[in-house]
Amino acid sequence: MNKLRSTGGCKISAQPSSIYIGKKPLLNYVLAAMINFNSGVDTVILKARGNMIGKAVDVARMVIERMLNTVKIEDIKIDSEFIEQEGGGKRRVSTIEITLKHELA
Repeated sequence: MNKLRSTGGCKISAQPSSIYIGKKPLLNYVLAAMINFNSGVDTVILKARGNMIGKAVDVARMVIERMLNTVKIEDIKIDSEFIEQEGGGKRRVSTIEITLKHELA
């Protein structure tokens, strides 16, 4: 159940939305984040790992620029996790979570 709070006639979702950054074009993720913000979500979390970390940073910067600085970076979490390989064994992969917050005027 999605909890909503009302601010000035605009309903804002208290639930953050997650976007997993992958191999699709950069603008697909920018558009997804902007659609979330425009539909009333106030927090979007961009998640990426490995080679896609740079793309997640680019998406965050583009969203901030395109939303005319009404979106701010609230938090950045970096970590690493172990991934099982097909031939056996594990390998370490870096991860990032960038939390974007829409600040209403």
